[in-house]
Amino acid sequence: MMSNIGIVIIGRNEGERLIRCIQSLHQHIAQTVYVDSASTDGSLEAAKKLGAHTLALDMLKPFTAARARNAGFAELLKLFPETEFVQFVDGDCEVLNGWLEVATTFLQDNPQIAVVSGVLNERFPAKTIYNTLCDLEWKMPIGEVKASGGNALVRVSAFKEVGGFLPNLIAGEEPEMCVRLRQKGWKIWHLADHMMLHDAEITQFKQWWRRTMRAGYAYAEGASLHGAAPEYHWVAESKRAWLWGFFIPLIILMLALFKPVWAILLLLVYPLQWLRLSLKSQLPFKIASLQAFFLIIGKFAELAGQCKFLWHRFHHKQSQIIEYK
Repeated sequence: MMSNIGIVIIGRNEGERLIRCIQSLHQHIAQTVYVDSASTDGSLEAAKKLGAHTLALDMLKPFTAARARNAGFAELLKLFPETEFVQFVDGDCEVLNGWLEVATTFLQDNPQIAVVSGVLNERFPAKTIYNTLCDLEWKMPIGEVKASGGNALVRVSAFKEVGGFLPNLIAGEEPEMCVRLRQKGWKIWHLADHMMLHDAEITQFKQWWRRTMRAGYAYAEGASLHGAAPEYHWVAESKRAWLWGFFIPLIILMLALFKPVWAILLLLVYPLQWLRLSLKSQLPFKIASLQAFFLIIGKFAELAGQCKFLWHRFHHKQSQIIEYK
């Protein structure tokens, strides 16, 4: 057990996945805080039985993962004020043996780095096409990166310096915080060491659609916060959603009224884009072609998320979490 490291787990109705998550941290359970968000499956009680400190999030306030992580961080520092590093873990993940030692040593040896993450893989990548897509999504370049995901080891001093996660963000809170960290001169790093197994358990198209819609919402919100130079945070992602999800279909519809042949020709841009993405990928063609297909139709889901954000912003409404499980 390392006394300078603490663990914050967040979850809601994760069931057996949460139990597996906490059990993977058995050596550090005394320094683990589990933040529960109104679970109805006994998650809070299970975490207590396994030895974790627990915190039930006040659900009278709008829930976000960012708010839950901030609350867990505050509770952890209250219990263990000497903590130097905090490993954030989602309740559907399992921390692999050796990761915490590797990551902590890395941050100790590199005082300019605020956040470090490692390789994340799906536990059952072949179970559904959506799990496969998630497994591909987790792939990141090794070395210095612009952002990490929610599962990462964070330096306490850096986290405090930027005030943690923005609690009102319904998604994309990790890259947003990384923007602010980099603006303060901190660095973000991704190691080649295996970090965790993730269990997405996405079995239906509607789950994938809502998850992708949430990403579109995050792109719009992130661009509204840091879209100016030099960051251009998620500006390109937002533009692509509007181009492929709105402007090209609009032009096709207008052409169909006056120049049907031209509309058909322009419609071919979608299968051509699918072919380009499939051939460009380094993956086997079967997987690459499926990924390309979902990347294209995902632009429509992202557009829906962008529109939802704009609607909320125009009407001055509080963002609401877009759940897919």
